[in-house]
Amino acid sequence: MATAAQEIRVGERVVRVSSPDKPYFPQRGLTKLDVVRYFLAVGDGILRALRDRPTMLERWPRGVFEGARIATRQSSRGDAFYQKRLPAGAPDWVRTAHLTFPSGRTADEVAPGELAVVIWAANLGTLRFHPWPVTAADTERPDQLRIDLDPMPGVDFAQVVPVALELRAVLAELGLVGYPKTTGGRGLHVYVSIERRWGFGDCRRAVLALGRELARRLPHLVTTTWWREQRDRPVFVDYNQMSRDHTMASAYSIRPTPAALVSAPLDWTELDAARPEDFDVLTLPARFAGRGDPHAGLDGPRFSLEPLLELADRAGLAAPPER
Repeated sequence: MATAAQEIRVGERVVRVSSPDKPYFPQRGLTKLDVVRYFLAVGDGILRALRDRPTMLERWPRGVFEGARIATRQSSRGDAFYQKRLPAGAPDWVRTAHLTFPSGRTADEVAPGELAVVIWAANLGTLRFHPWPVTAADTERPDQLRIDLDPMPGVDFAQVVPVALELRAVLAELGLVGYPKTTGGRGLHVYVSIERRWGFGDCRRAVLALGRELARRLPHLVTTTWWREQRDRPVFVDYNQMSRDHTMASAYSIRPTPAALVSAPLDWTELDAARPEDFDVLTLPARFAGRGDPHAGLDGPRFSLEPLLELADRAGLAAPPER
Protein backbone atom coordinates (compact mmCIF):
# COMPACT_ATOMS: atom_id res chain seq x y z
CA MET A 1 0.00 0.00 0.00
CA ALA A 2 1.34 3.42 -0.96
CA THR A 3 2.39 5.77 1.79
CA ALA A 4 0.01 8.65 2.46
CA ALA A 5 0.81 12.02 0.94
CA GLN A 6 3.00 14.37 2.94
CA GLU A 7 2.64 18.10 3.30
CA ILE A 8 5.92 20.03 3.31
CA ARG A 9 6.25 23.66 4.28
CA VAL A 10 8.40 25.60 1.81
CA GLY A 11 8.66 29.25 2.79
CA GLU A 12 5.13 30.60 3.01
CA ARG A 13 3.63 27.64 1.13
CA VAL A 14 2.58 24.14 1.99
CA VAL A 15 3.30 21.73 -0.87
CA ARG A 16 1.63 18.34 -1.05
CA VAL A 17 3.89 15.44 -2.03
CA SER A 18 1.85 12.48 -3.21
CA SER A 19 3.17 8.88 -3.14
CA PRO A 20 6.38 9.97 -1.38
CA ASP A 21 7.75 6.41 -1.33
CA LYS A 22 7.40 5.90 -5.09
CA PRO A 23 10.76 4.62 -6.45
CA TYR A 24 12.36 7.28 -8.65
CA PHE A 25 15.87 5.87 -8.96
CA PRO A 26 15.45 2.23 -7.87
CA GLN A 27 19.09 1.31 -8.51
CA ARG A 28 20.12 3.95 -5.95
CA GLY A 29 17.18 3.26 -3.63
CA LEU A 30 15.89 6.81 -4.08
CA THR A 31 12.22 7.73 -3.81
CA LYS A 32 10.19 10.75 -4.87
CA LEU A 33 10.58 12.12 -1.34
CA ASP A 34 14.37 11.77 -1.62
CA VAL A 35 14.26 13.85 -4.79
CA VAL A 36 12.11 16.48 -3.07
CA ARG A 37 14.54 16.60 -0.14
CA TYR A 38 17.45 17.00 -2.56
CA PHE A 39 15.86 20.05 -4.19
CA LEU A 40 15.13 21.50 -0.77
CA ALA A 41 18.77 21.02 0.25
CA VAL A 42 20.09 22.90 -2.81
CA GLY A 43 17.16 25.29 -2.83
CA ASP A 44 19.03 28.59 -3.00
CA GLY A 45 21.12 27.28 -5.87
CA ILE A 46 18.38 25.91 -8.07
CA LEU A 47 16.19 28.93 -7.45
CA ARG A 48 19.08 31.16 -8.55
CA ALA A 49 19.24 29.13 -11.77
CA LEU A 50 15.47 29.36 -12.41
CA ARG A 51 14.19 32.53 -10.80
CA ASP A 52 11.67 34.31 -13.05
CA ARG A 53 12.90 32.39 -16.11
CA PRO A 54 10.41 30.66 -18.41
CA THR A 55 11.16 27.01 -17.73
CA MET A 56 10.25 23.82 -19.53
CA LEU A 57 9.66 20.90 -17.17
CA GLU A 58 11.11 17.47 -17.96
CA ARG A 59 8.74 15.15 -16.14
CA TRP A 60 9.42 11.53 -15.19
CA PRO A 61 6.28 10.71 -13.19
CA ARG A 62 7.07 6.99 -13.08
CA GLY A 63 10.68 7.53 -12.10
CA VAL A 64 13.75 6.30 -13.97
CA PHE A 65 13.77 2.59 -14.68
CA GLU A 66 15.37 0.25 -17.18
CA GLY A 67 13.94 0.82 -20.64
CA ALA A 68 12.25 4.11 -19.72
CA ARG A 69 12.22 6.64 -22.53
CA ILE A 70 11.01 10.16 -23.08
CA ALA A 71 8.39 11.20 -25.61
CA THR A 72 9.66 13.31 -28.51
CA ARG A 73 8.25 15.11 -31.53
CA GLN A 74 8.99 12.01 -33.56
CA SER A 75 7.29 9.65 -31.09
CA SER A 76 4.67 10.83 -28.61
CA ARG A 77 4.80 7.53 -26.73
CA GLY A 78 7.05 7.46 -23.70
CA ASP A 79 7.37 7.15 -19.95
CA ALA A 80 8.38 10.80 -19.56
CA PHE A 81 7.68 14.03 -21.40
CA TYR A 82 8.62 17.69 -21.78
CA GLN A 83 6.02 20.22 -20.64
CA LYS A 84 6.28 23.73 -22.05
CA ARG A 85 2.92 25.04 -20.91
CA LEU A 86 1.63 25.54 -17.38
CA PRO A 87 0.21 22.20 -16.21
CA ALA A 88 -3.51 22.04 -15.55
CA GLY A 89 -4.44 22.43 -11.91
CA ALA A 90 -1.34 24.44 -10.99
CA PRO A 91 -1.67 26.53 -7.82
CA ASP A 92 -2.43 30.19 -8.35
CA TRP A 93 0.97 31.11 -6.87
CA VAL A 94 2.85 29.48 -9.75
CA ARG A 95 3.84 32.42 -11.94
CA THR A 96 4.30 32.19 -15.70
CA ALA A 97 6.02 34.00 -18.56
CA HIS A 98 4.33 34.52 -21.93
CA LEU A 99 6.49 33.25 -24.78
CA THR A 100 6.39 33.33 -28.55
CA PHE A 101 8.12 30.38 -30.23
CA PRO A 102 9.87 30.49 -33.64
CA SER A 103 6.75 28.85 -35.15
CA GLY A 104 4.67 31.83 -34.06
CA ARG A 105 2.80 29.80 -31.47
CA THR A 106 2.64 31.14 -27.92
CA ALA A 107 2.57 29.65 -24.44
CA ASP A 108 2.48 30.57 -20.80
CA GLU A 109 5.43 28.72 -19.33
CA VAL A 110 6.25 28.21 -15.65
CA ALA A 111 8.60 30.95 -14.37
CA PRO A 112 9.59 29.96 -10.80
CA GLY A 113 9.60 32.85 -8.38
CA GLU A 114 10.03 30.85 -5.19
CA LEU A 115 11.37 27.47 -4.09
CA ALA A 116 7.86 26.12 -3.50
CA VAL A 117 7.38 26.08 -7.28
CA VAL A 118 10.41 23.80 -7.68
CA ILE A 119 9.03 21.42 -5.04
CA TRP A 120 5.57 21.50 -6.63
CA ALA A 121 7.18 20.60 -9.98
CA ALA A 122 9.24 17.83 -8.35
CA ASN A 123 6.00 16.33 -7.05
CA LEU A 124 4.86 16.17 -10.69
CA GLY A 125 7.96 14.13 -11.52
CA THR A 126 10.19 16.95 -12.76
CA LEU A 127 13.86 15.94 -12.61
CA ARG A 128 15.37 18.41 -15.07
CA PHE A 129 14.42 22.06 -15.40
CA HIS A 130 15.12 23.76 -18.74
CA PRO A 131 15.12 27.56 -18.26
CA TRP A 132 15.42 30.07 -21.08
CA PRO A 133 18.34 32.56 -20.93
CA VAL A 134 15.78 35.35 -20.46
CA THR A 135 13.44 36.42 -17.67
CA ALA A 136 9.73 37.12 -17.67
CA ALA A 137 10.56 40.85 -17.60
CA ASP A 138 11.94 40.68 -21.17
CA THR A 139 11.64 37.44 -23.11
CA GLU A 140 13.24 38.90 -26.24
CA ARG A 141 16.68 39.82 -24.84
CA PRO A 142 18.85 37.25 -23.04
CA ASP A 143 20.60 38.19 -19.82
CA GLN A 144 22.81 35.08 -19.90
CA LEU A 145 25.24 33.89 -22.53
CA ARG A 146 25.43 30.09 -22.40
CA ILE A 147 28.30 28.17 -23.98
CA ASP A 148 27.81 24.44 -24.50
CA LEU A 149 31.01 22.38 -24.82
CA ASP A 150 29.58 19.21 -26.33
CA PRO A 151 31.88 16.16 -26.58
CA MET A 152 31.61 13.83 -29.55
CA PRO A 153 30.78 10.15 -28.96
CA GLY A 154 33.64 8.37 -27.22
CA VAL A 155 35.13 11.61 -25.90
CA ASP A 156 35.33 11.76 -22.12
CA PHE A 157 35.04 14.64 -19.68
CA ALA A 158 38.80 14.97 -19.23
CA GLN A 159 39.15 15.97 -22.90
CA VAL A 160 36.59 18.76 -22.48
CA VAL A 161 38.37 20.35 -19.52
CA PRO A 162 41.28 21.89 -21.52
CA VAL A 163 38.75 23.51 -23.84
CA ALA A 164 36.88 24.98 -20.87
CA LEU A 165 40.10 26.35 -19.39
CA GLU A 166 41.05 27.97 -22.69
CA LEU A 167 37.53 29.39 -22.89
CA ARG A 168 38.09 30.96 -19.48
CA ALA A 169 41.27 32.57 -20.79
CA VAL A 170 39.52 33.98 -23.87
CA LEU A 171 36.72 35.41 -21.73
CA ALA A 172 39.23 36.99 -19.35
CA GLU A 173 41.07 38.64 -22.24
CA LEU A 174 37.76 40.20 -23.29
CA GLY A 175 36.95 41.36 -19.76
CA LEU A 176 34.26 38.72 -19.18
CA VAL A 177 33.73 36.21 -16.36
CA GLY A 178 32.24 32.77 -16.91
CA TYR A 179 30.84 30.18 -14.53
CA PRO A 180 31.22 26.47 -15.39
CA LYS A 181 29.02 23.51 -14.52
CA THR A 182 28.90 19.85 -15.37
CA THR A 183 25.97 18.60 -17.41
CA GLY A 184 25.55 15.37 -15.48
CA GLY A 185 27.16 13.72 -18.48
CA ARG A 186 30.49 14.21 -20.28
CA GLY A 187 30.05 17.84 -21.28
CA LEU A 188 30.44 21.25 -19.70
CA HIS A 189 28.38 24.43 -19.77
CA VAL A 190 29.75 27.90 -19.09
CA TYR A 191 27.45 30.85 -18.29
CA VAL A 192 28.21 34.58 -18.54
CA SER A 193 25.86 37.25 -17.14
CA ILE A 194 25.28 39.88 -19.83
CA GLU A 195 23.46 43.17 -20.12
CA ARG A 196 19.94 42.76 -21.48
CA ARG A 197 20.59 44.71 -24.69
CA TRP A 198 20.90 42.14 -27.48
CA GLY A 199 18.61 39.64 -29.15
CA PHE A 200 19.09 35.93 -29.71
CA GLY A 201 20.78 36.43 -33.10
CA ASP A 202 23.58 38.54 -31.66
CA CYS A 203 24.01 36.12 -28.76
CA ARG A 204 24.35 33.18 -31.17
CA ARG A 205 26.88 35.14 -33.19
CA ALA A 206 28.84 35.89 -30.01
CA VAL A 207 29.03 32.20 -29.06
CA LEU A 208 30.01 31.26 -32.62
CA ALA A 209 32.83 33.83 -32.42
CA LEU A 210 33.98 32.26 -29.15
CA GLY A 211 33.87 28.82 -30.75
CA ARG A 212 35.87 29.95 -33.77
CA GLU A 213 38.49 31.54 -31.52
CA LEU A 214 38.75 28.34 -29.47
CA ALA A 215 39.09 26.33 -32.68
CA ARG A 216 41.90 28.65 -33.81
CA ARG A 217 43.75 28.20 -30.51
CA LEU A 218 42.99 24.48 -30.07
CA PRO A 219 42.65 23.19 -33.64
CA HIS A 220 43.15 19.59 -32.53
CA LEU A 221 40.30 19.76 -29.99
CA VAL A 222 37.54 22.18 -31.06
CA THR A 223 35.07 22.42 -33.93
CA THR A 224 32.08 24.63 -34.74
CA THR A 225 31.00 22.49 -37.70
CA TRP A 226 27.26 22.07 -37.42
CA TRP A 227 26.75 18.74 -39.24
CA ARG A 228 27.72 15.91 -36.90
CA GLU A 229 29.03 13.64 -39.64
CA GLN A 230 31.48 16.36 -40.72
CA ARG A 231 33.00 16.97 -37.30
CA ASP A 232 36.55 15.66 -36.98
CA ARG A 233 37.51 17.06 -33.58
CA PRO A 234 36.53 15.96 -30.06
CA VAL A 235 34.56 18.97 -28.77
CA PHE A 236 31.78 20.88 -30.54
CA VAL A 237 30.92 24.41 -29.39
CA ASP A 238 27.16 24.32 -29.85
CA TYR A 239 26.35 27.95 -30.62
CA ASN A 240 22.77 27.06 -31.54
CA GLN A 241 21.96 26.53 -27.88
CA MET A 242 21.55 30.31 -27.86
CA SER A 243 18.68 30.10 -30.32
CA ARG A 244 15.18 31.01 -29.23
CA ASP A 245 13.45 28.03 -27.59
CA HIS A 246 16.72 26.09 -27.20
CA THR A 247 17.45 25.46 -23.55
CA MET A 248 19.97 23.71 -21.31
CA ALA A 249 19.23 21.72 -18.19
CA SER A 250 19.70 24.05 -15.24
CA ALA A 251 22.32 23.83 -12.56
CA TYR A 252 21.24 21.30 -9.90
CA SER A 253 18.89 19.48 -12.30
CA ILE A 254 18.96 15.68 -12.02
CA ARG A 255 19.97 13.65 -15.06
CA PRO A 256 17.39 10.89 -15.70
CA THR A 257 19.86 8.00 -15.63
CA PRO A 258 20.16 5.22 -13.02
CA ALA A 259 23.06 6.93 -11.21
CA ALA A 260 21.00 10.10 -10.46
CA LEU A 261 23.90 12.41 -11.40
CA VAL A 262 23.27 16.15 -11.31
CA SER A 263 24.40 19.24 -13.17
CA ALA A 264 26.91 20.63 -10.68
CA PRO A 265 28.24 24.21 -10.60
CA LEU A 266 32.00 24.32 -10.13
CA ASP A 267 34.80 26.74 -9.39
CA TRP A 268 37.36 26.95 -12.18
CA THR A 269 40.00 25.64 -9.76
CA GLU A 270 38.05 22.39 -9.41
CA LEU A 271 37.91 21.48 -13.09
CA ASP A 272 41.13 19.49 -13.36
CA ALA A 273 40.16 17.15 -10.53
CA ALA A 274 36.39 17.06 -11.07
CA ARG A 275 34.55 14.04 -12.43
CA PRO A 276 30.84 14.11 -13.34
CA GLU A 277 30.21 10.94 -11.35
CA ASP A 278 31.27 12.74 -8.17
CA PHE A 279 28.09 14.82 -8.16
CA ASP A 280 24.75 13.16 -7.52
CA VAL A 281 21.56 13.47 -5.51
CA LEU A 282 23.28 12.06 -2.42
CA THR A 283 26.56 14.02 -2.54
CA LEU A 284 25.41 17.50 -3.62
CA PRO A 285 23.48 18.46 -0.45
CA ALA A 286 26.56 18.16 1.78
CA ARG A 287 28.71 19.98 -0.79
CA PHE A 288 26.14 22.78 -1.01
CA ALA A 289 25.84 23.05 2.77
CA GLY A 290 29.61 23.26 3.13
CA ARG A 291 30.51 25.69 0.39
CA GLY A 292 27.34 27.28 -0.99
CA ASP A 293 26.66 27.93 -4.67
CA PRO A 294 29.67 28.45 -6.96
CA HIS A 295 27.31 30.24 -9.36
CA ALA A 296 26.34 32.94 -6.85
CA GLY A 297 28.47 35.36 -8.88
CA LEU A 298 25.94 35.20 -11.71
CA ASP A 299 23.88 37.60 -9.60
CA GLY A 300 26.74 40.09 -9.74
CA PRO A 301 28.03 42.34 -12.55
CA ARG A 302 26.53 42.02 -16.01
CA PHE A 303 28.90 42.31 -18.94
CA SER A 304 28.65 43.93 -22.33
CA LEU A 305 28.47 41.66 -25.37
CA GLU A 306 30.35 44.23 -27.44
CA PRO A 307 33.82 42.64 -27.10
CA LEU A 308 32.47 39.37 -28.48
CA LEU A 309 30.52 41.07 -31.26
CA GLU A 310 33.68 42.94 -32.23
CA LEU A 311 35.44 39.57 -32.34
CA ALA A 312 32.67 38.29 -34.60
CA ASP A 313 32.96 41.38 -36.82
CA ARG A 314 36.72 40.89 -37.20
CA ALA A 315 36.10 37.29 -38.23
CA GLY A 316 33.35 38.34 -40.66
CA LEU A 317 30.72 36.21 -38.92
CA ALA A 318 27.05 36.81 -39.59
CA ALA A 319 24.37 35.49 -37.26
CA PRO A 320 24.11 31.75 -37.99
CA PRO A 321 20.71 30.43 -39.08
CA GLU A 322 18.60 28.82 -36.37
CA ARG A 323 18.54 25.04 -36.48
